[in-house]
Amino acid sequence: MLLKEYCAENYTCLPAAIANGASRIELCDNLSVGGTTPSTGVIEESLSYAGEKEVPLMTMIRPRGGDFIYNDIELRIMETDLIEAKKLGVDGVVFGCLTPNNWLDEEALERLIAAAEGLQITFHMAFDQIPVAQQYEAIDWLSEHGVTRILTHGGPNGTTIQENLEHLRELINYANHRLTILPGGGITAENTEDLAKQLGVNEVHGTKIISLPEKDAE
Repeated sequence: MLLKEYCAENYTCLPAAIANGASRIELCDNLSVGGTTPSTGVIEESLSYAGEKEVPLMTMIRPRGGDFIYNDIELRIMETDLIEAKKLGVDGVVFGCLTPNNWLDEEALERLIAAAEGLQITFHMAFDQIPVAQQYEAIDWLSEHGVTRILTHGGPNGTTIQENLEHLRELINYANHRLTILPGGGITAENTEDLAKQLGVNEVHGTKIISLPEKDAE
């Protein structure tokens, strides 16, 4: 059965998304900038509802929009937010840290991965900023450090998911079940099943992978 991870902005559409088939939630704030850490209150209420429905909840850990190059203060903020989310009982966390030359910020990632011990970890679409030739090495590093999945569009912003299918297949084959390659970006309720079949995956991600009643989708 296809697992549909719905990217929820705050609590607002979460109940409707679960009622309409979301089987995992990625909880964010500020989707207009790609998602940031939601508040403690939002996490708490979302966890309460999702828990009743037995739907796992992943929480975004990102202190701001913009790039994925974080200074020491921002990393302390991320670590604190992660620890608080863990205390609340989230199933997993979502983050990504890069260096100025678009490689994995290994030191920052090791710090956050250590704080997330016992949780599922998703490395988010910062992955798509890594040069294609280095993405395979990044998969090696992330899998060796216990990351559960990588969320990727398979190409840069502005490309369609259909344009990136070949590269996504290459990433999926290379990962070889060491971690999950989670396709996202441009996946909708209309094309979800077809894209999953073309890629041979059983998990997909997006803000539009669930058909919501119009009043809830606004």
